[in-house]
Amino acid sequence: MTPLRQDMMAAMKQRGFAQRTQQTYLSAVQALAEHYHRSPDQLSVIELQQYFDHLAQHRNLSGASCRLYLNAVRFLYLKVLKWQSFDVEIVIPKKAQRIPELLTRKEVNRLINGVTNPKHRTLLLTCYGCGLRLNELVRLKVSDIDGERRLLRVNAGKGNKDRLVVLSDGLLDSLRSYWSLYHPALWLFCGRDPRVSLHQQSAQRAYKKAKAAACIDKAGGIHGLRHAYATHQLEAGLPVHQLQRLLGHSNIKSTERYAHWIHNYREGRESVADLVGTLEIGNE
Repeated sequence: MTPLRQDMMAAMKQRGFAQRTQQTYLSAVQALAEHYHRSPDQLSVIELQQYFDHLAQHRNLSGASCRLYLNAVRFLYLKVLKWQSFDVEIVIPKKAQRIPELLTRKEVNRLINGVTNPKHRTLLLTCYGCGLRLNELVRLKVSDIDGERRLLRVNAGKGNKDRLVVLSDGLLDSLRSYWSLYHPALWLFCGRDPRVSLHQQSAQRAYKKAKAAACIDKAGGIHGLRHAYATHQLEAGLPVHQLQRLLGHSNIKSTERYAHWIHNYREGRESVADLVGTLEIGNE
């Protein structure tokens, strides 16, 4: 491991970066070094500009990917190499504003009812019922469930932030039934080894299998359940600022996009809707 890589890791840990962010930033800087076959501390401003032109024009990376590389490289030069400024003129492709293929309530109902495995069914119900990101879902622990206060603790979500999410009565009942059947000790959803949390790919496979069984051909992976949670809560009248807190968004603009996707959105309901409780779930 090079001293520069060690210094960058130390700088990120000192600032409390999530493990996934650290890995992403290190990979981006490594790609820069491999492109020029030189250490980044030996590169000029012009070379950095040419590199980002290469990412956008020759590798055809999206605006989001280019921004990720930019954030990683900027962090390296400002926080690790201690540049006074990062005066690199970079043109980033505009981020496409596309509306995902949102799941309807009826489609979520069909999707859940198509799952015969109780563990996978509860996994998808929890993702939908709390609007969780995939990495948050598979890292849930049994101790994160506060049944008395009807809250779910999400540890080290995006941005390494903790938050509390409301557990509806319907979801809490499903979680209790799941626990009485499987008795998980540490991880709420474990792999074959109970000491290891369920792999993200396993959760994605469970979702895709359920989607296929329900004959739903809309694009997207399990993150579609988080989108469904957000839009269905807003359709029930939940204020945007409350949804922002439940989703763990740092910027309310990220939450407001959901309101823009709903025709004639109107705030009105002050409590979180029991999305799981209103599903017509079979008894399989």
